Amino acid sequence: MIPADWTPHRREDGELLGWIRPEGADWLAVDVLGRELTGEIDWLDAEAALEEHGIRWLADPWVLEGEIEGPLRVQIVEVVPEGEGRITVKVDDFGDMQRPPTQRYTLTWPLPARLRPHGPGDPDGRTITR
Repeated sequence: MIPADWTPHRREDGELLGWIRPEGADWLAVDVLGRELTGEIDWLDAEAALEEHGIRWLADPWVLEGEIEGPLRVQIVEVVPEGEGRITVKVDDFGDMQRPPTQRYTLTWPLPARLRPHGPGDPDGRTITR
């Protein structure tokens, strides 16, 4: 649930980039997954941080832990911070529209620790190991 003192910040087209929330005598920028982007800064700097961060990174590969043995490469398909909040991911299908739909997982919002950006050493989704 979004705290009442968080102010949404949107792009010119209305797309939500995150929130600006009070922090001490200053402000703090929070992205759409609920992660703090900055420390205590002024309001205009918080807006600039959200604009620079954007939302393009949501389309990058992510890694989900705890569903199978080892890490699972996934894509974020939905972020709903309102209400109870949820993040929906699917097993990465690499954009292949011809294959059957892949498994989906619904996670809590804000970002749970078991979902993280894809990094070095994570499965690439194309390599089969035994």
